Amino acid sequence: MKCNAVCFLLITFLSVHASNGEEKSSLNVLNPIMFVTQFPIAADFATIGSTFGNHLATMKTAGRGGDLYIRYPDGTLRNLTREAGFGMVGFQGEQAIAVRDPSVHWSGQKALFSMVIGAPAEQYDYNEYYWQIYEASGLGQGEQVQIQKVLHQPDEYNNISPIYGSDDAIIFTSDMPRTKNRYNYPQRDEYESTPTNTGVWQLKNGQVKLFEHAPSGSFNPMIDSFGRIVFTRWDHLQRDQQASPVNTREAFNYTNETSSGIAVNEVTEVFPEPRPPEVDLMPGTNLLGHRFNHFFPWQINQDGTELETLNHVGRHEFHSYFTRSFNDDDNLISFNQTANRPNQNSINNTFYLSEHPNIAGRYVAVDAPEFQTHGAGQLVQFDLPVGAIPSLVEVAYLSHEATRVPVSDNQTAPPEHVGFFRNPIFTEDNVLMASHTAETRQAANEGSRAFPEPRYDFTIKKLSLNSEGHYEPSERLTNLGDVSVSFYDADVLVTYHGPLWELSPVEVKVKPVPPYTSETLQDPELQVFAEENIDLNLFQNFLRTQSLALVVMRDVTTRDELDLQQPYNLRVAGTEHQSIGAPGFVYDIAHMQFFQGNQVRGYGGIDSPSAGQRVLAEYLNDPKAVANNIPLSGTPPASAKIYDDGSVAFFVPAHRATSWQTTDSLGEAVVRERYWISFQPGEIRACGGCHGVNEIDQTGALPSLQKPEALRDLLRYWDEHFEDLIFKDGFE
Repeated sequence: MKCNAVCFLLITFLSVHASNGEEKSSLNVLNPIMFVTQFPIAADFATIGSTFGNHLATMKTAGRGGDLYIRYPDGTLRNLTREAGFGMVGFQGEQAIAVRDPSVHWSGQKALFSMVIGAPAEQYDYNEYYWQIYEASGLGQGEQVQIQKVLHQPDEYNNISPIYGSDDAIIFTSDMPRTKNRYNYPQRDEYESTPTNTGVWQLKNGQVKLFEHAPSGSFNPMIDSFGRIVFTRWDHLQRDQQASPVNTREAFNYTNETSSGIAVNEVTEVFPEPRPPEVDLMPGTNLLGHRFNHFFPWQINQDGTELETLNHVGRHEFHSYFTRSFNDDDNLISFNQTANRPNQNSINNTFYLSEHPNIAGRYVAVDAPEFQTHGAGQLVQFDLPVGAIPSLVEVAYLSHEATRVPVSDNQTAPPEHVGFFRNPIFTEDNVLMASHTAETRQAANEGSRAFPEPRYDFTIKKLSLNSEGHYEPSERLTNLGDVSVSFYDADVLVTYHGPLWELSPVEVKVKPVPPYTSETLQDPELQVFAEENIDLNLFQNFLRTQSLALVVMRDVTTRDELDLQQPYNLRVAGTEHQSIGAPGFVYDIAHMQFFQGNQVRGYGGIDSPSAGQRVLAEYLNDPKAVANNIPLSGTPPASAKIYDDGSVAFFVPAHRATSWQTTDSLGEAVVRERYWISFQPGEIRACGGCHGVNEIDQTGALPSLQKPEALRDLLRYWDEHFEDLIFKDGFE
C-alpha cells in the first residue's frame, strides 16, 4: 500500500518539526561520556530493552530514530552518527538507523558500536534487518568523525555488544548459529523458545571464532582490569517447558541438527531430571524436580578458554533459596540463606556488569526481573577480584531494595522506590551514572500501536547518596528534549512525539590495556604428561585438528562444603576410596556420563516447522570424541570410567555446550552438573572434583591436587593409537 496524501502531509510535518530542542546540561563530568538514544519500545518481551531476546533488529523490537552521541565536560553535545551522514529525521525510511552498545578503545580515540540501517519505505514492506558492528573515530572536539563498518563480521546475523580485546581483537555476541548453518537459525532459548544469541564470539585477523556456546544467550561482555572477559549469561539448564507436561508449541525432535535431520513426533529428554510440573515422569523415583533460572556473571580468558562463573561464584553465594535434588536422604537439605553466610543481600540476576575504574575487581550491576521493567531494577555491587574466595563475597545494595520490582498499577509506591536503573557505570572521578526512569509500575503502552505512549522514559543521570546510604537520581547528563518520529512496523504507521531513551553511557578516556589472558595448565596434569613422555604441544595440536578438548577431574568424590543439595557422601564403586561429609547413606559412583547440546528441538509441528531449533541435552555423540575416547562396554551411554582414585578424563567436542553427571553402576544419576560448559579446540580443562571446591570440600580437606590416574590411562591409550590416527586423519 502506497503512502496516501495524509501520510505525505504527516511526513512533511514531522520532517520540518524534528528539532529535539537540545540544550546544554550543567552537570560536571571529568571525561566525555558516549551514549546512545533509542526509540522507546513499550513492549518488554524480546525487544531491545528486554533482559533476553534483545538482539533482533525488526521494527517492532528496535524502532528507528536513535543516534550515537558524545557529551564533553563543557556540556557540548555531538550527534556522531548524524555528523557522519547516518540517520534520518521525521519519517524513518531506507536510510533510518538504530544504534546500541558503544564501547571505547583503550586509547580513547575510537569506539565500537552496533547499528542497523534501514526501515520499510512503505506499508507491508517486510525486509530483513540485522545489527552490524561499526567503528567510530575522530571523537575529540574539533575532529572530523569517521564511521566505518567492521569488515569480516558475520553477514545477515545480528552482531551486538562489541568490545576491544587487549590485543585489539573484537569480542562480541551474535545470533549466528554455532554450526554457522542457516538451517539452525535462529537458535531458540531454553525458556520461551524465543530466538536468542548463541554466545560470545571473537573477530581477529579476519576470522570469526566461537568462544562460548550459550544455549540461552550471553550478554554485554567487557574486559576487566585483570584481562578476563566478564559477561552475563542466562543459565537455564532444565527440560523444555514448552514440550511437557503440555506440548504448548507443537514441539518435536529432529534426528540430528543438520539439514538432513528428520522431524519425528517425539519429545523425550534424557538430562537433567524432570521439572516439578512433570509429575507423570517422577512416580517411583526420589526426585523432587529441577528448575534452574538466573543471569549470573561469567568469565573466560581472551583465548576463549577456562569458562566458569566469575571466581566460581554460585547460587550458594547469591541466592536465597533453592531445593535439594532427592527427597529420601536427610543429609540433603534445601538451601536457605543463613545468618552465618557472609552475604546477607541476596540477588537473582546481574545485568549490565561494569567494573569500577579505580577499584580492580569491584563490579556494579542491576538485579531486575526478567520481564516488566526493560531490564531495569536495583543497583548492586560486589567485589570479586582475581583470587578472591567466592564464598566470602558480599553484595551491597546501592539503591533501595524497593527498586528491584514494579508496584501494581493500583498500588502506591513506597517512598524508597525512586524508579528503576539500568546501564550503571562509575566514572574516573567516582561518580555513579545510570539510565533511570522515575516510573515505578511495570512497562506498558498508555497509547496505542499506532500512537505509542511508553511509560518508561530512560534518561542518563548522575546518582547521589541519600541520608539512608542509597543512591537516587539527581542531575541529568543531557537535555535532549522531544523528537517526532514515524515509521512502518511494517503493518502499521507508528507515530511518536516525545523523548527518546538514553542508554549505555561509557566514559571516553585513555585506559591501561589489561593483560592478555590465556589457558594455564596446572601442575598435576603437567606432571602426568611429563611422566608419560607425551609432548604437550603435539597433543594439543592433535586436539585442535580434531576440534576436541580434554576434560580432567581429579577426584569426583569431593564436593564443595557448601553444596548440601546433592549427594556428598560419595564412594568409588568397588573401592575404599570415598569422601564422607556426614553420617548417613553413602552413594557408590562408577561412571561420569557426558551430554552435548544439540540443536534438535523444533516447534510448530513436523508438517510446518518454525525456523530454528532449541538446544537439547543428548548423550555425547560427537564422532571424533567417540572415536578417541577409551571404549567401554556395558556402561551407560557416553560414559567414562571413574578410576579408583576418583579421577575422570574424557575427550569432548569443542565449540559446543556440554554437561555431565555421575552415575552408579546401573546408570542411575547421582550428582548432576547444573551448568552448560563449552571449550576451545586444544583446551585441557582440569578441576579438583565435582562441583569444584572453593575453600574446602565436604570432609574439610583442601581441593584435590593429586595426579589423576584417569588422565594417565587416557594418554597411554592415545599414544598407543597415535600412528593410526595420523594415517586416518591426515594429522601432521
